[in-house]
Amino acid sequence: MRRSWVSFWLFVGPCLTAFIIVVIIPLLFGIYYSFTNWNGINAEVDFIGLSNYAKLLKDVHFAKSFVFTVKFTLFSVFFINLIGFLLALLVTRGLKISNFLRTIFFMPNLIGGIILGFIWQFIFTGAFGALGEYTGLKFLMGWLSTTQTSFQALLILMIWQLSGYVMVIYIAAIQGIPRELIEAAEIDGAGSWMKVKNIVLPMVRPAFTVSLFLTLSNSFKLYDQNLSLTAGGPARSTEMLAMNIYNTAFSFMKMGEAQAKAVIFLIIVGFFTLSQVYVSKRGEVEM
Repeated sequence: MRRSWVSFWLFVGPCLTAFIIVVIIPLLFGIYYSFTNWNGINAEVDFIGLSNYAKLLKDVHFAKSFVFTVKFTLFSVFFINLIGFLLALLVTRGLKISNFLRTIFFMPNLIGGIILGFIWQFIFTGAFGALGEYTGLKFLMGWLSTTQTSFQALLILMIWQLSGYVMVIYIAAIQGIPRELIEAAEIDGAGSWMKVKNIVLPMVRPAFTVSLFLTLSNSFKLYDQNLSLTAGGPARSTEMLAMNIYNTAFSFMKMGEAQAKAVIFLIIVGFFTLSQVYVSKRGEVEM
């Protein structure tokens, strides 16, 4: 028992210590500073109670960022998982180029968020603009100059980056379906759609739970692509919650208020992700 106990802490201890130092302690300090007027510079910190949280009720930009983030998250989660699942169905059909397609679809996920944002910024402003001038198609011009098209640009970027990632999760789930079920359905005369509807979809529900959780949390916490593609513009109309918190802390030097926003942000993300996992887990099928 003593050897097992020592071995356990030898393996778990370093990771647990790092987690406490990097995550738990900063979290506790952040919660504390959310009740202060700290500006990130002065050594003197005054406790002001719930004043920072009261300010959030009057912060119009924070409310707009919250609404925009929720809207973006709903659209991105739906389309990322839909396209990722369809791509998984495509590359598991036994095509000769399946491995090549898997590589191509997954490659965007290997590019860093900042670089990805700048690449798509060039596409939307440079390539689309030049193509619009050449063809006379005005809808291709000024993609990042309006709220609606900037929202669509962010959505396209996010879908392009993460669809291949969730595709891999769905591929693993589809390949884990017992072949006997598929063969029995084919013998009974089930077509492709019936097999997907009655066998594939129920059997890959655990993969949907994981993929929805990952895309939901990533969409809510999106910052780097938001920064490099639109920087919150035009007129802060595409500023997501993570960017709003960052600007409050480092642009306006209101660390206490930013920490209050971060605490609320943590609660929001935790509520949505845990609710999604709870709902998704209830519909899973045991293999």
